[in-house]
Amino acid sequence: MAKKFLLSLATLSLGLAGCTTYQSTLTEGVDNTVAPQQDFYRFVNGKWLATAQIPADRTSWGTLAELNELNEQRSIKFLQAVISEPKFANDKKAQRLKAVYETYTDLNAREQAGLTPIAKDIEKIKQLNTFADLKHYLIEETKAGNEVLFGWSVFAHLKNSRQNGVYLSNVDLGLSNDYFQKDTPENRATLKLYQDYIEQILGYANVANPAVKAKAIVAYEKAIAKTLFTNEEDRDVQKRYNPTNMAQLKKLSKNIDLAQYLKAVGVETNEVILYEPRYFQALDQLINPQNLAVIKDYLLFRTLSDNAPYLNKEMDDVRFEFYGKKLVGQKQQRPLEKRALATINSWLGQEFAQFYVAEFFPQSAKNDVLEMAKYLVKAYHHRIDNLAWMSAETKQKAKAKLDKFIVEVGYPNKWRDYSNLTLKTVAQGGTLYANMQQIAKWSYDYNLAKVGKPVDLNEWGMLPQVVNASYSPLMNRIVFPAGILQAPLYRQQADPAVNFGAIGAIIGHEITHGFDDSGSKFDGEGNLKDWWTADDRKKFEALADKLVAQFDQFEVAPKVFVNGRFTLGENIADLGGLSIAYDALKLYEQDHGSSPTIENFTSDQRFFMSWTRSWRHKATVQALTHQVKSDPHAPGQFRAYAPVLNISGFHRAFGTKAGDKMYRNEAERIRIW
Repeated sequence: MAKKFLLSLATLSLGLAGCTTYQSTLTEGVDNTVAPQQDFYRFVNGKWLATAQIPADRTSWGTLAELNELNEQRSIKFLQAVISEPKFANDKKAQRLKAVYETYTDLNAREQAGLTPIAKDIEKIKQLNTFADLKHYLIEETKAGNEVLFGWSVFAHLKNSRQNGVYLSNVDLGLSNDYFQKDTPENRATLKLYQDYIEQILGYANVANPAVKAKAIVAYEKAIAKTLFTNEEDRDVQKRYNPTNMAQLKKLSKNIDLAQYLKAVGVETNEVILYEPRYFQALDQLINPQNLAVIKDYLLFRTLSDNAPYLNKEMDDVRFEFYGKKLVGQKQQRPLEKRALATINSWLGQEFAQFYVAEFFPQSAKNDVLEMAKYLVKAYHHRIDNLAWMSAETKQKAKAKLDKFIVEVGYPNKWRDYSNLTLKTVAQGGTLYANMQQIAKWSYDYNLAKVGKPVDLNEWGMLPQVVNASYSPLMNRIVFPAGILQAPLYRQQADPAVNFGAIGAIIGHEITHGFDDSGSKFDGEGNLKDWWTADDRKKFEALADKLVAQFDQFEVAPKVFVNGRFTLGENIADLGGLSIAYDALKLYEQDHGSSPTIENFTSDQRFFMSWTRSWRHKATVQALTHQVKSDPHAPGQFRAYAPVLNISGFHRAFGTKAGDKMYRNEAERIRIW
């Protein structure tokens, strides 16, 4: 089972950068039958919205999906060249990539193997006849890298960010927590489909009464979900910080000695941080001898379901039928080669990254991004100085944190070393499932070696080849991978207004994550520490509540609304990022001269058009419904629309006035940063 990703510290934040050839495409989607003062999103994207189709193998489409598609295509072509070129025949990095790619894409070998690769693991679960057997199984599976029911992670300590801490958490449920926690007609319908899927998967384990057992599994997951934080609670990082010593840990459960468990799996520590405290407080009610039967069935289901993509086509298709077609409205599986690439990026991402950046990363782009970041930081300083609601004391500390921001571009200074990982190709008798198990074990040992050690400041949590960017509050660091710095997303010598409206807003977005509802609770060293006055924190929260209310009004599908509290961090980052990028453009133009009018649009107008085009977006109703339950980002069209409503520069650029649908009077415009 996949363990819950602890403390979501890397956040998606993408925009569309401009370039010389892209300038014409900035206006090709413009619908001149719509006035920008009435519906700016449709004015910028109307022609595209009228003609664009969601590909059958996707659940959504838009600028970002298009860019990811281009990146995938060139990555696959390059990966295939790397693993087939004679010069890499003795390169162990290339051979490990080859082993995963070949065993993934060789459907004949996977069909011949059927469920044989996983048969021993299924039998182990069936032989759990006593509670003692289960406890032994949990330990052995953890050491193999396959954590079940609960597990541990290691990353920077929340209050001592230069030292690694050990965290205990549950593993993810088969669906996002929201489906189990909120009793709505829509959730009940989804859970019925999920129950049918469980029944189907249990059939492959040849268990008796699969329908009855599927119903019991859903009830068991509901019981677990009651102990977990809701999406709204998850925004409060303080709730996640629950330091616990070994004596306290022993007292949490009579059925499972958690301190002994950690020792048995090789973790030597005097303290753990409970990430989901209510779960562990309720552990005896969830994991006990009376629940052994349902736990066994649950383990059978999750083992088969989670590993279905690594088995034969039938298993893979059954999983896709539920998680793809029924849950999010995806009509077709993604092509085999793209799924293989995604698997490599998930499991051997830094191995492939070393080839990727050598081939594609333009070193000169690094200086451009660093220069833009300087303008953003300068603009941020000015905005903090001019905040009417914040005291001088908190302003000083906010600017001190800002000055400690680290900006890294392209790829990390240190690569992960996979040299002691051995994988087998099809010719060597390897199977995809066996290779995945080998990587899982290697990853476990890699993380185990971090326990008790200082944090490696050179390590990235994001892959260089992805079209993405991130901010880590524990590092106070923003990262711009090589994958984001490519045309048409990024190109040097572009129209500054278009670049600042896209890449510039991305930089601003990531910086603002350091000051959102969660990031603002960390200091410049990356430690969870309250550096605000109590009065300033109250004022900040009052402003944030206004943004929550604004997003709560957005209906993404019939009777399905954005969760403003769940998406608050991203919404603060979008609003702050776009505002700061606009100010940074003005500073840039002071130094380099004002940009001319191009295609009848001023620099300011092109800036906001660039932002809004970045977030053009179409999605299936199922995908939108799923997104609001599981993703802290609002759908793209609302990310495009909401920030500009609150920025006075937009209203000046397009001359909005009272009575226009886009108009908000100054008192209604929300400004946090």
